[in-house]
This record gives sequence, C-alpha cells and structure tokens, in this order.
Amino acid sequence: MFKKLVSIFICIMIIASVPIVASAKSNVEVSAPSAVLIEANSRKVLSDKNSHEKRACASVTKVMTLLLAMEAVDSGKLKLSDTLSASAHAASMGGSDIWLEEGETMSVDDLIKATAVASANDAAVVLAEAISGSETAFVAQMNKKAKKLGMKDTTFKNCNGLDEEGHLTSAYDVALMSAELITHKKIFDYTSIWLDNLRGGKTQIVNTNKLLKTYKGITGLKTGTTDDAGCCMSATAERDGLSLISVVLGCDSGTSRFADSAALLDYGFANYTVKKLTLPKKATENVKVKGGMSDTLFLRCEKPGTMIVSRTADEKLVTECKVKKELQAPIKAGDTIGEVNYYSGKELLKSCKITAKNTIEKMTFSSVVSAVYKALIAL
Repeated sequence: MFKKLVSIFICIMIIASVPIVASAKSNVEVSAPSAVLIEANSRKVLSDKNSHEKRACASVTKVMTLLLAMEAVDSGKLKLSDTLSASAHAASMGGSDIWLEEGETMSVDDLIKATAVASANDAAVVLAEAISGSETAFVAQMNKKAKKLGMKDTTFKNCNGLDEEGHLTSAYDVALMSAELITHKKIFDYTSIWLDNLRGGKTQIVNTNKLLKTYKGITGLKTGTTDDAGCCMSATAERDGLSLISVVLGCDSGTSRFADSAALLDYGFANYTVKKLTLPKKATENVKVKGGMSDTLFLRCEKPGTMIVSRTADEKLVTECKVKKELQAPIKAGDTIGEVNYYSGKELLKSCKITAKNTIEKMTFSSVVSAVYKALIAL
C-alpha cells in the first residue's frame, strides 16, 4: 500500500512540474519541427508544436541584442545620435554583415538599423561592446535578461547567432523575448523598413523579412539562417488591435519559413479577437463599514483593459464581481476587498483586484478622543 501511494505521489509531482504551455496542442499544420503562436500582450499560447524543444536559432538571436540596445537607448546609456567605432573583433565577424572596417564609425541609429534590417553581425557586436564593454560581458547580460523573462530553454553564447556549441533556445523563448522587444515601439521604425541605405547612400540594405511585402499587418521581426539552425523566423503582425507573434525554427527553406509564419498568423487572426473588458458598477461602489471611525469605504479597481478571446468559443464571456456588502473596521488603504473575474465558460481569463481607497480606523475610546481633539484644534 505504501509503495502504491509513493508511486501515485511521484506521478502527481511529474504532472505538476510540466509547464502548462507545453500541453497546448498545435492547431496549425506547419513544416517547421518547432513552432509557436502567441498573443503579444498576454503572451498566451494559441498554437504550439514542440515549442520547448532546444534548438539553434541563428540570427533570431539578435532579437535579444536589439532588446538590450533599445533598453540602453531608453535609459539614456546610448543615444541614437551617438557615434560608435568598430573594434577589430567586430570587424572580424563573418556571415551577414555590412563590412565594417576596424576603426570605422557609425551612429547608433544606423547600427540598430543594420542589425534589424540587414541582420549585420558586425553591427550587432559594435552595439554589444558599447553597451557592456565586450561581447563576452554583453552575452552575460543577454543570459541574465533571458532568465528574468522566464526563458528557461535558452543559453546564449554570442550576440549575433553564429553557430556555436551550446548556443540554444526554443520557439517559446524566442516568442517571449520578441514580445518584450516590441514593447519598445521604436523598434518598428526599423523592422518595418524594406529598403534603405547606410554610409550616406553608399551601402544599400534590404530587409530579410519578405513578409513585409506580402502579409497584411506585418510589423517585423527577425529572420535567421545557419547550417545548425536551418531557416528560422520570429514574425510580428497586428490587425484590429490584435497583436500576434509567430516563431518557427528549423525550416528546410526560406520559402517554408515564410509560409509557416503566415499560416500561424492567419490562424490567429481567423480564430481570435480582442475584447474590451468593462468593470461592473459594484466594483467601484461604496461599502458600509461597521465599528469604524467612518461608516463608508471607497473602492478602487484595476482597469481590466482588453482580453483575447476565441471567435469560435461557444461560451460567452461572463463577469463575476466578488465584494462584501458590509465590512468590519479597521481597514487600510490598499487592502484587498474583493475581485472581478472574467470567465469564458469555466476558464478564468483575467482577475482584477478591488482595493480600499481610504483607511478606516477601528472606533475605540482613544480614537474618538483623538478625532474630537483634532476637530477642536481645527476650529
């Protein structure tokens, strides 16, 4: 009997340890061995195919490089107008580049453009060295950021995605860092560029994201191709307020990479929509309080914002407001008083806290005396 109970316990623990997202079933037929589709704001998984499988991702790595670059710009550590100089290490990069020479200078704006549009390995290293002092230090920062974002399948070894042993991520992790990158709306100024130039028109760059020319609502994001990784892509698109991110890793051709990305995005836009949530009146009404220096508590509630919902769901969106009609003092401002829950059928989609707006002290002899004294002083 004891052994049987132990076996049951172990099974329960194994099941509990599996990430919820990993159980999401693929609703889209794609050729990519690993793929995922998420809604950008909630990061909800809409379609999944081996999304936690560890794989190389080639230049899709630069999503993290660009994220740290945009954070450096936003914090003031770098300015878009700053001029940076290419080191010997940066100039030595192979693969896709803009042929920077050692000592050549270029603005941060152009270096970000070169990284995002032309997938320039040399430009990515110049940015990395400017932010962290060296590519090695920058890679450590990349891994630290990955951990903070919950990217459990990822280990970065370089800042540009060139094949290197142990440089691995997953489709799900790429989706997470892509979602974080596009919170910096300025990045779309670069990822939406099809054709541009550098060095005063001497160097022309063309975006590696061919969906910019063919897909409605496409906004970015990054492609990548190496021998180890195959053809990879993180694609972002938005229609009618619905922001989606598709990731495909390990495709056997550029054509299938773009076809798979479009198929995932098509599925998302066809089957999901964004619904604006409203607060029930009860969530912000006053509540009676017993035994307090005041008998009225004012309420506040988080704004629910929007929610992604299935277009095909049979269940209607249900709003449930939980708050007591009467409370007992003392109550501090900020105390949780109740909650508003939004359901689709039995699935909880979102929960918003209802909190106390004001403090109500418990009525005691000393509190009454103090209140009377303050009132007399104010006369």
